[in-house]
Amino acid sequence: MIFSKHNIFSKIKDSKNSFVVNLLTGNADIVSPADAERISKLRNSEVAVDDTLLAELSEKGYWVDEKEEAKLYRSKYLDFVDSRDDDEIQLFFVTNYSCNFACSYCYQDEYAPSEGSLTNEIIDSFFRYIQAEFAGRKKYITVFGGEPLLNSPKQRELIAYLIEQANAANLDVSFVTNGYSLADYIDILKQGHVREIQITLDGTAAVHNSRRLLKGGGGTFDKIIEGIDACIAAKVVVNLRMVVDKDNIGNLPELARFAIDKGWTSSAYFKTQIGRNYELHHCQSTPGKLFSRVSLYEQLFELIKQHPHIVEFYKPAYSISKFLSENGTLPEPLFDSCPACKSEWAFDYTGHIYSCTATVGKADESLGTFYPAISRKADLISAWENRDVTTISECNDCSMQLACGGGCGSIAKNRTGSVCSSDCRPVKELLELGFASYFE
Repeated sequence: MIFSKHNIFSKIKDSKNSFVVNLLTGNADIVSPADAERISKLRNSEVAVDDTLLAELSEKGYWVDEKEEAKLYRSKYLDFVDSRDDDEIQLFFVTNYSCNFACSYCYQDEYAPSEGSLTNEIIDSFFRYIQAEFAGRKKYITVFGGEPLLNSPKQRELIAYLIEQANAANLDVSFVTNGYSLADYIDILKQGHVREIQITLDGTAAVHNSRRLLKGGGGTFDKIIEGIDACIAAKVVVNLRMVVDKDNIGNLPELARFAIDKGWTSSAYFKTQIGRNYELHHCQSTPGKLFSRVSLYEQLFELIKQHPHIVEFYKPAYSISKFLSENGTLPEPLFDSCPACKSEWAFDYTGHIYSCTATVGKADESLGTFYPAISRKADLISAWENRDVTTISECNDCSMQLACGGGCGSIAKNRTGSVCSSDCRPVKELLELGFASYFE
């Protein structure tokens, strides 16, 4: 019998208590200082066997027979694969890489310009491909860019046609947009089954306008607010995303208050997310302003203590902590957190196929074409499809693997040159914050 390799055991931030979490057996407990000390000594063979403690740990799956744990792991993994094979697929479609914004942190700004432009023929080819390739699978389309909702007559015609084809295929559509021309598109969007509109707002007016401005200059805040209001009025779900770094994190309390006062947070058609500004394909000009994953959530933890109203606008996940607090149970083990080539694919108007939004538009990341002819790079696709914690060597003996899932394949590939490598998430540190926030 051993202390389970899947136990995550650590001290809760700003508390004398500790926690133990095991996603394989689905158990989590807060542990008193005395019991934490007993467990630590038991793990390190510093004390004689305590039958009472062992019985308690065994009942929760924290103290296990190694062979039995391996069997359970295999069973849970097969369940995960079966479930993933039935998951809904998100199909990103990039209508263009051009944009009317000159954001200070754009990761597409160094992409080589792509020739050609979107046509109805390319849209038709896209729908023929996804209907054949993903026949029988639940799926929906997310329209991406660049900026897909540029306010030109031609772009409006193309978006209207794409929605018309999605309706014919009985597919929901989502949009990722900067929101500047959103109000002008509402009548077109209402013609489709729009699942949500993701819009980025980086703070209140002065802060946002200093980061997300028009090409040639000019603020964008007021037009975006107009678009958000128009969506909510039209009962179209807004997923508001704030991209944060050290320059604007301090404005979060003010933005949260703005959204609350607007009545957005009380609407069934409004939700939020926090996005971390980070280096993806090329170095940022000011990397010193970037947060690591841990430092971002440490900052959020402190801000929320000072400004509790933030949680009405945004409630941090802190890994699995939020899920546990809201559901009373742990999520199923996460054997793979990278959806690329499994439950996510990306396509662009040049006719190329990619693994995900982090690789779309990079010529050397193309996995094939859907237009003008269909082609697939089977070896590259297979590498993405086979990536999970069972194939990443760094994950083998990591107690965090079933909460981390191996991280992002694209970031891992940028770091090591191999898709099948890890992008480690600071699960233990996030749980330390999460238990302090939601259970202490």
